[in-house]
Order: sequence, then structure tokens, then C-alpha cells
Amino acid sequence: MAAENVFSDLSRMIEQVGKDKGIEKQVVIDAVIQGMLLAARKKYGTYRDIEAQYNEESGEIELYEFKEVVADEDYIDEEIEIKLSEALDLDPEAQVNDSIGIKLETKDLGRIAAQTAKQLITQKVRDAERDIIFAEFEQRRGEIASGIARRVERGAIVVDLGRTEAYIPPREQIPGEAYKPGDRIQGYIADVRQTTRGPQIVMSRADERYLVKLFEVEVPEIYDGIVEIMAAAREPGQRAKIAVQSKDPAVDPVGACVGMKGSRVQTIIQELRGEKIDIVNWDEDPARFVCNALAPAEISKVLVDETNHEMEIIVPDHQLSLAIGKKGQNVRLAAKLSKWKLDITSESSQAVKTAQAIFNLMLLPGMTQTMAQNIYQSGFSTFSEIAKSEPAAVTMIPGYGETDKAQKLIDEAKALLESYESEGKEIPQMPTLKSKEKVADEGDAKSQADQRLKAELAQLKASESEVDASEPSGAPETQEQIEPEVEKSPSQGE
Repeated sequence: MAAENVFSDLSRMIEQVGKDKGIEKQVVIDAVIQGMLLAARKKYGTYRDIEAQYNEESGEIELYEFKEVVADEDYIDEEIEIKLSEALDLDPEAQVNDSIGIKLETKDLGRIAAQTAKQLITQKVRDAERDIIFAEFEQRRGEIASGIARRVERGAIVVDLGRTEAYIPPREQIPGEAYKPGDRIQGYIADVRQTTRGPQIVMSRADERYLVKLFEVEVPEIYDGIVEIMAAAREPGQRAKIAVQSKDPAVDPVGACVGMKGSRVQTIIQELRGEKIDIVNWDEDPARFVCNALAPAEISKVLVDETNHEMEIIVPDHQLSLAIGKKGQNVRLAAKLSKWKLDITSESSQAVKTAQAIFNLMLLPGMTQTMAQNIYQSGFSTFSEIAKSEPAAVTMIPGYGETDKAQKLIDEAKALLESYESEGKEIPQMPTLKSKEKVADEGDAKSQADQRLKAELAQLKASESEVDASEPSGAPETQEQIEPEVEKSPSQGE
């Protein structure tokens, strides 16, 4: 193939490439010009001043070599200079020191130079196409994209998006999912990077934002801005929670997301391969919001520690496992959704903890149970904590609002702590209490009383055989003696 034909083909490619690749015409022209210059410099060297121009009328790339016009007697270097007599033949108005362009024939460049130029042009066009694809998907970052699964490379699913490929890393896949080549796959465009090999598009099916986008697609109220998703948390493939609120009092945000007979949320669940989704109401009050997030568990009490951004959640004993969830899943998702550190405690455990704290605080001289309860509710569970506190913190306790009273309490706590440390004694601990869970395992008070009554009756019956048959029956008297003991049963008393 002659060099002339090669460059003729390249020039005619400009319109076609611009249409097929979506590349601007000027970008292709600049690429062809750079290719022509490269070929010319390979042929004639870099010492000579050569320029390439695009002739829109002819649709061809033209090469010109520029030389300086010098007087005939001063002519030295033919590569950069031209005699004035020769220049006048090209341009009658030429003068000494002018720069005059001489057109070069592209067919003189040679086949190798032309092929080199064509490679450069192809590379430039490819780079321009990559820039266009990168810009397109950069704008689509944060959207849902669909494509065809092509192959799996090192655990990552390669997805054909049409003009380019994306990949879903193993960590961004839903555990347990399996795709075969040719399967349609959908995901969230999480990241778009420009690399030496072109744009790299990262998709995700495990991201919380993918869940949010699915709801935007399925729920018109969210798309229109009437209902807003305030937070989302997922354990991909297992369970997810989203918190929603409505800007219109007439619209129930949870009902809008669920849909008629669960139609809307079921569509999303199917797309996520059966992942269970809890939809809860958002609340500006963190404690109320956490209670909503832990649903369906019932919450008895919430203790908020704003300093450490923690909450202690107290639930009835029979609700403890429900609040925690399978392998701690429910409380983990609630913590992730609310962005608070959560600690779930049963009522019986909390009762023991409270009793132990009050017992410890009542070691202080003159401390009453009521005062100890006030101190504990203010965030101090031991007198050691009081000893290490500043007066400003202690003044928050009811009854110790004055600085001198607060300082006195601190001094008393320090003195008590020092006395135990100096004598080498351990701080007394409250005797272990039988927890409600243990009582429940052993049976309630009524069942224990029944068991004890049966045992007493059996013992009485055995002793009756030794009593003279002529004596009257002692059953009524025995019953009267047993009943008070049942009422005083330790279990019943607790």
C-alpha cells in the first residue's frame, strides 16, 4: 500500500470515526495532523521546520516545509534556507528574511513512516474515545446500570455495559450469588477511575446506596422527594434496614415503601436474592429512632451517654434474644443505621447492675439509698468514679448542685478509696443475687410452691403411718401449717 493511499484513507476516516465513536471532528483532525508530522519528521528529520494543515475544501492533510528567504550570495544551508531568486518563483512578493512554505508530497514519506503515523492516529482516537467513556460514566456515578455478565476474573464479575466493561469485585457481590456468562446483571456504579488501560468502572450489589437507589426506582414518592430515605444499613444477602420520613403528613413513609400487599418491597427483595428488609420510621430523637430501629423488639428503657455516643438499651428478659437478633444481626444493623454504639441488657441484668452500683455507693459515709439512686442515675456507678471526677461533673447530681457540696462528696470518696488501698483491702461486693433468668429456669413461684407442698404432704403421709390409728386425721391442721410457709417462699418473696 502506497503512503499516498494510506494518508488519503486517514483523511477520509475523519468523518466516519467522528460519527462511529462519538468523537468530535476536530479531535480526529488533530490526531491525523500529529500523525502526519511524526511521519514527516521520521522522513526528513527534526531539524527542518515542517507543519501539517487540514484543508477543509479538499478534505486532505497538507504538509508544508518552511524555509527562511536569504540573498543568493548568503545562501548556506539548503535544509532551512531558500535563495531569494527561488523564493520569488514561488511567491512574487517574497523578501529577504521572510518565511516561505513549500508543499511536500505525502507520497514521498514512505510506507514505514505512513504506518507509524497511522498507529499514532489510531492511539489518539482510542485515547479520545476513552476520555469520552470516562466522562460519560463519571456523570453516571451513583446510578444503577445493567449489563451482561461475560466472565469471572479472580472472583470479579466482568459486566458488558455496551461501550465498555465494568467489574464487580468479590467484596461488592452478594454472598451466595452465582452468574453464568450471558446472564443479565444489575448493580450500582460505585466508582469510576481513569487508568492507563482506560476507564475502570466499579459496580456494587452489596452497597447500601444500591438499596437506596432500588427504592428510588420502585417508590414514586421517594423519586418525587415526598418520602426521604434518611439512613440505610445492610448485611448483603441476609438482612437490611432503612429509615424513612415523609415531608407530607398525609403520606405514610413506611406504607409507601412497602406498597400494596408488599408489592414494592417484594420487587426489591427479589432483586437482592431474598434479602429481608426492615423499613422503620426516622425520628430526630436518637433514643426514639434506636427504639424504632430495634423493632420488632420491645424496649423498656434507654440510657443515653452523649459523651461517648453510646446507648444502653434495656429490654424485657423474654425480648432479649429478639432485640439482639440471630448472631447479633438485629443490634448490629440498628447500630449501623443509627450510628450509635448500642449495648443490649435485660431487665434482670440491669436490676442486678443497679443494685450493685447502689450497694457500692452506699459505702460512702452517710449515704442513703435515695441519694445513691440519684448518683447512679447521673452516670456514676461506683464511688471510685466520683473520686476521680471534677466538681463540675458532680454538680449535675441532684442535691449536689453547689460546688462545695460536690467537692465534699469527692473528698469523701477519695478518703474511702485511700482507706481501702492503704489497708490493702478489697472493696466489698454485693452478695450475688439470683437473677430473674435463673428463677425463670427453675420455675415460677407458684410451681415451686406446688412442688414444696407435694414434698411436705409426702413426708406427712409417711409419718402418719407411725401415728396411732385411733387419733383423728391431721390433714386440716397440716394444711393450716403449710400455707403460711408457701406465702413466705423465697421465690415468691423475690
